[in-house]
Amino acid sequence: MTDETTTKTTEAPKPAPEAKPADASKKMTWKGDGESIDYTAYAELLPVRDKDNAFIGNMFMFSQVADMDDTSDRPVTFCWNGGPGGASYMVNIGGMGARRVPDDGEKHINGVGKLEDNPYTLLRASDLVFIDAFGTGYSRVDPSYDGKKVWGVDGDGDAFVRGIIAWLRKHNRFNSPLYLYGESYGTMRNAVVYRMLGEHGVGVRGVIEQSTILDYAPTLSGNDAYYLGMTPVYAATAAYFGKAGEGYTEHQWFDKAFEFVDNTLSQAITMGDRLPQERMKAVANEMSELIGLPAEFIMAKGLRIELDTFRKNLLKDEGKTLGRYDMRFTTYAYQDVQGDNEFYAGEDPSYDGINSAYLDGYMHMLHDEIGFEGFENYEPLSLKVNMDWNWNHQAPGTMGSPQTPDVAFDIATALRRNPTSRILFFGGIHDAATPYWNVRHDMGKLFLPAELKDRIEYHVHSNGHMAYADLKALQAMSPELMAFYDKRHTPVE
Repeated sequence: MTDETTTKTTEAPKPAPEAKPADASKKMTWKGDGESIDYTAYAELLPVRDKDNAFIGNMFMFSQVADMDDTSDRPVTFCWNGGPGGASYMVNIGGMGARRVPDDGEKHINGVGKLEDNPYTLLRASDLVFIDAFGTGYSRVDPSYDGKKVWGVDGDGDAFVRGIIAWLRKHNRFNSPLYLYGESYGTMRNAVVYRMLGEHGVGVRGVIEQSTILDYAPTLSGNDAYYLGMTPVYAATAAYFGKAGEGYTEHQWFDKAFEFVDNTLSQAITMGDRLPQERMKAVANEMSELIGLPAEFIMAKGLRIELDTFRKNLLKDEGKTLGRYDMRFTTYAYQDVQGDNEFYAGEDPSYDGINSAYLDGYMHMLHDEIGFEGFENYEPLSLKVNMDWNWNHQAPGTMGSPQTPDVAFDIATALRRNPTSRILFFGGIHDAATPYWNVRHDMGKLFLPAELKDRIEYHVHSNGHMAYADLKALQAMSPELMAFYDKRHTPVE
């Protein structure tokens, strides 16, 4: 007789979730130019469950809600940043929330983030709800749930839809006009959430896309649309630094380069080495005049100027390099020993210049002004979420799930299903992260009927990626936003 021993393997117990901090709220008053708004600020962790009723975790939402008895015509706008992996503090404390950290132009903000009532806050037109994506900020995925299920284009969109519905239910606001405000990857999230909310029976009145990316194909190496989209940004930046465009404003020079891309560069660059040498020389000369780099240098690159190449070379003689989010920001060039491409691509003085002051101001507002305890750590940008992101996305009416998503189809499908809604695109002439030319190109490929195109508007300003970090842009955007919200009262013809 033989004894048999069966070895069983057991999984290590998952850690218990952190104790959930108590929600907090406080009555506050915003004061602007001769006007004031009494509002309540809420810092809340709302439980969110997936379609199978499994508990995903607690989603952090910071909201500013005007104190009104009748909210039937008071909009609610859900706001977020991008990444993916970014929390929502920047769009809040930077420019749309009731409190703001003032910028210092294209300079690093000196010292801690000082708060002031924001003269340009969107609170004047709408209640605001700023949501941190799961795994970012204070939004925690429960240890029993696989975070990778919500770290992807579709899982993230579904989680946000469920979070929005949870907030609407808790605050009894299903009958209020609903708007979405996204920046950067948040604009891609906007497109998906816009469509998904409709599929859940929740109507969206308006969508605001700031610093938009809809199609990720131009982020792939060697994609022609990448070089085309970057060229007007290079031109505006060259004009800003006095390297090109003498006698023109930066906007005029940007528009001139935009026209050059449409009418000249797009044909030349798609021909590759089939382009006759004399024609390449002529195009390179025109491009050199626009972007401030030598024609011979441009020809040697086959008319394809990478972002990091431009950042390193425009002010090379001054020993400086340029920003990515906002190319007007500069810092001191790295030595060759620090010339690793991946390292350099991640260095950005336009992010460094505002991030710590923004986060400092936001923590002060949450903890000291509102009285929210929070967790020990606030995750402003989670590289884990970013690295684990699932880019697969099957757009409506397409086959398969490519890893380079194009959500222009989502935004068009949502608009077709909800033709009384509106879309507003904000672009910046110094934004090298999400170039404005690509947005117009992506939307142009949809061939929407005139009736739907009339529901879309485009505005371009002086800013880089974070429009709220540019006071001139914020001032220009403010009346455009107010007018956009007022259009909900315009009858549909």
